[in-house]
Amino acid sequence: MSDLYISWSDYHHKIEQLAVKIYQSDWQFNQIVCLARGGLRVGDILSRIYNQPLAILSTSSYNDADKHERSNLIISHQLTMTSENLGSRILLVDDLVDSGITLQQTIPWLNSYSQSPIEEIRTAVIWYKACSVVVPDYYVDYLADNPWIHQPFEHYEQITPAELAEKQNLAVIKGK
Repeated sequence: MSDLYISWSDYHHKIEQLAVKIYQSDWQFNQIVCLARGGLRVGDILSRIYNQPLAILSTSSYNDADKHERSNLIISHQLTMTSENLGSRILLVDDLVDSGITLQQTIPWLNSYSQSPIEEIRTAVIWYKACSVVVPDYYVDYLADNPWIHQPFEHYEQITPAELAEKQNLAVIKGK
């Protein structure tokens, strides 16, 4: 397994590519549900591009300190959204599909959560790894060698507020 390093510029460009793929499919949806944490940025940007309501469902399957060891999937008890009801045609988004278990278990969760009938749920991710048991409806990159993806925001998982304060104090002292 290799490593894939993504810059902020590449990350945003990939989200734009995903938006175009969804657009070119001519599929109409009336709700975006993003899986937090990884899908938050993807969902936010797609929600802005498509002018569709965004709902957030928190999930976690990486619970170790380094976030490299997968464990049991935890799904929040609630969906956070500003509308009264969930839409009937849902675009379910995440940053990537690795094992596929998160998407696999989230779809039935959404169906059981919704107060009104869901007509269709389609999935969209930036990266689709070959090891996944789920094939997303929309994706930008298929990764046959299942690399570990280093995303541009991950460095925040390794820094403390005290370290940030020290870094900013040094920048002020240096006049930056």
